[in-house]
Amino acid sequence: MSALSLRLPESLHKAAKVLAKKEHISINQLIMLALAEKIASLETADYLSERAKKGNRAKYLGILKKAPNIKPDDEDKL
Repeated sequence: MSALSLRLPESLHKAAKVLAKKEHISINQLIMLALAEKIASLETADYLSERAKKGNRAKYLGILKKAPNIKPDDEDKL
């Protein structure tokens, strides 16, 4: 593992301290998890953006037309 020195505004540090205590984890773990979640979110957005570029609307609509035009079951209705 690597060590990282981090400067935080006092308000952010206090909020992190409160949340870490509430979650029964260290501030270090909280920051590590928050960073991991942010990285995963950004990487997912990039991945989906790249996948979208490979999409073909005409093919999508063609596949959608193959779906039967029936009413959903009661448990599937919104």
